[in-house]
Amino acid sequence: MGRKLTLRVLVGVSLLLVLALAVPFTSGCGKKTQYKIGLTQFATHPAADAGRDGFKKALADAGFVAGDNVDYDYQNPEGDPATEQTIAQKFVNEKVDLIFSFGTRISLQCINAAEGTDIPVVFCAVTDPVSSGLVSSFNHPGENVTGTSDMINVEADVNLILEIVPGITKLGTLYNSGESNSVVLNNMLKVVCNTKNITLVERTVSTSADIITAAESLAAADVQAIWVGTDNTVVSGLEAVIGVCENNKIPFFPSDDPSIKKGGIACRGFDYYDVGYQTGKMAVKILNGTPASDLPVELGEIANVLTVNTAAAERYDVTIPQDILDEATTIYTE
Repeated sequence: MGRKLTLRVLVGVSLLLVLALAVPFTSGCGKKTQYKIGLTQFATHPAADAGRDGFKKALADAGFVAGDNVDYDYQNPEGDPATEQTIAQKFVNEKVDLIFSFGTRISLQCINAAEGTDIPVVFCAVTDPVSSGLVSSFNHPGENVTGTSDMINVEADVNLILEIVPGITKLGTLYNSGESNSVVLNNMLKVVCNTKNITLVERTVSTSADIITAAESLAAADVQAIWVGTDNTVVSGLEAVIGVCENNKIPFFPSDDPSIKKGGIACRGFDYYDVGYQTGKMAVKILNGTPASDLPVELGEIANVLTVNTAAAERYDVTIPQDILDEATTIYTE
């Protein structure tokens, strides 16, 4: 009996040693092999879609491939605040490994939902994340949150308008006063217009349904051009603004490439695919172990890209100067 007992003990100890040695190889030393990432954006819009595509491409280039080791859960609230909150909570309840959010309000919803968890939120294209309450500062964003900003150069936009339509003394703009990023840009626009002796005529909207009425009100005020910043509400209903501007021959200047393609004249802005890719590189660092709080918020790297639409300019009876055409990175002709 003593000999059998000794044999059993030796066998048991051997099995424990084998299991102990096997653990590091089967666990991958603690590194995950499968990830789930929540993707969301303020609404369907070419800039947001491009940002999302750029984000996924950056992850794929770093070895995080959809259908292989990454599962993406894409949810679109189409601008509805209640749905935004539901989506954000869904990601948290399902314990995704990371949340990517494009736009200010939807990003704030995700940050609030993820508070107190270990789920990092990486936002994309938020104009002023500090004033909007997303982060404490660019250099020290806070716990489990970071991302990229698409703060545009408002003065450069106004200068571009004056180059294409010289002598403007009355400029119109419309925006959602409930979007903090738009309020920031509008305050900048006021300062710029004041220094250039331009009267700024403002109209605010709450939903996309308000856009056509606001645009028609600007036309009735005899503005000589209309400028729109990166306002999520307005850009999601841009066709209404373009229609009013074309009908009244009011030159229209939005602030992003996709909006120029739709029917704006020109802008100096970002390529949102590139901004999304930049955001994706930040997400890769987080998935590889860097805390989000250690990554400062980044300004979009590729800015001041000049985009023009010659066909749109013709519809507004505007001729784009040759030196601007020569400088343009992208020229749309239809």
